[in-house]
Order: sequence, then structure tokens, then C-alpha cells
Amino acid sequence: MKSGVFFTGTGPILILSSYDSLNDEKLIEKLAAKGIKKFISYEVPVDKVQKQYGNHFDVVMGDLSQSDDLRVMDYDGHRIFNNFSLKELGEPHFQEP
Repeated sequence: MKSGVFFTGTGPILILSSYDSLNDEKLIEKLAAKGIKKFISYEVPVDKVQKQYGNHFDVVMGDLSQSDDLRVMDYDGHRIFNNFSLKELGEPHFQEP
């Protein structure tokens, strides 16, 4: 399980994924199919996401039962910026077609 903040053309989104990596080609293909073809992503600890989002995390995780799947945990950029410090983000992954 991975979680990451993705900075997209419309702002940051927080994604939970059953893929082993935020760089997984199939994850990138799924995002592209949803119109997200260019982004910068940073992995964030799943336990930090769970702590920040509480019950909402459990609801989203309950829906993430399939393998090779993803769920948008949050798409409110203001809330994402309040929940995660830029200092705690890891190395960026740059993706563009």
C-alpha cells in the first residue's frame, strides 16, 4: 500500500494505491485515463494519512479491496497543505507524457 501527494494541473490530490510504487506504469496509465498525465508526486507515510483522516481513511480503505487499484483520499488542496508539511515529503517523482 502506498499513499502520495500528487501535484497536478488543477492542484494537489492525495491518493491511496495498492500498487507497490507511485512510479508503477499501470498506476500512471490509470491516472492518464482519468486525465492526469503530468504531475509531480511525493510518497507520504500511510500511517500519517490514517492519523490525519481517521474514519474517512477507514471508509476509503474498505473500498480499496481490489489489487492494482487506487482511490483519491482527498482533493481539497487547502486541507492537504494543512495536513502535510512540505518538509516531510520525500523525493519527487516527475511524470509527463
